[in-house]
Amino acid sequence: MNRPHLNYQHLRYFWLTASEGTVTGAANKLRLSPSTISTQIKQLEEQLGHALFERKRRRLVLTERGKLVKAYADDIFTLGEELIDVVGSAVGGRHAYHMRVGVGFNLPKLLTYRLLAPAAHLPEFPVHLVIEEDDAERLVGHITTHHLDLVLSDQPVGLSADVRADCQPLVRTGISLFAAERLAKELAPGFPESLDGAPILLPGHGTAMRTEVEGWLAARRLHPRVMAEFGDSALLKAFGQEGMGVFPAPTLMSAEVQARYDVVELGELNGARETVYAVIASGKADNPAVKAVLDASRMLG
Repeated sequence: MNRPHLNYQHLRYFWLTASEGTVTGAANKLRLSPSTISTQIKQLEEQLGHALFERKRRRLVLTERGKLVKAYADDIFTLGEELIDVVGSAVGGRHAYHMRVGVGFNLPKLLTYRLLAPAAHLPEFPVHLVIEEDDAERLVGHITTHHLDLVLSDQPVGLSADVRADCQPLVRTGISLFAAERLAKELAPGFPESLDGAPILLPGHGTAMRTEVEGWLAARRLHPRVMAEFGDSALLKAFGQEGMGVFPAPTLMSAEVQARYDVVELGELNGARETVYAVIASGKADNPAVKAVLDASRMLG
């Protein structure tokens, strides 16, 4: 039995209408009349056997089936754009490959930059980085529908059967404590015992670094005074720069942290470690941009 072929022109008109929010917006973009767009969306609905839009207070709203179709359309047309980018690059065109990366909220920003920078500097393969920051579990859950090439996380992520990806450790680093110069001078002579009662800034609950630092302190029966906790690693360092408290950061990034924030490394927390994990979409490990990230991480580790 022959299955009917999907009309990709109809699908594109639907996709643009859903993206623009109105038939008029899609029509302007395509330089077609709104009636032409509406007619072809209607034909797509008839072929699929479901309404894709409904009107609510004079606005077009996607139905549940429409949301599903748009998710597939996102993938289809993103892949089409990527095909043009990759082929254009291969023949010396101006197009760049769009590498789409999901970054977990908890990853230190400087370490994330160090890991991704090699992908943006491939002379033979121009790369345009598209970075989305969100909860790592949510990013991995959307790795297929959002067409992400790679997700970086501070913790291993469980993969459901419908997510075609591989999770692996990318780089492992020690953890050090840093402080503004004045505070560092007070604490350095008796470190690490001087941390008992000292002001400290911590990453938010549930982060791998928070768990490692608290475990290290508990093992030594040290009880610093928590001044603040942060969901954003850059904000944590900015407060540390002003002398509000000592703060942790990856030892691997010690030179950059000291130079950028004008702080001093008090010392490494022996035994405490932070690992960055990479969730790599199926078939992407050999992509030059993703490979550049993987190769760079091996040098860092």
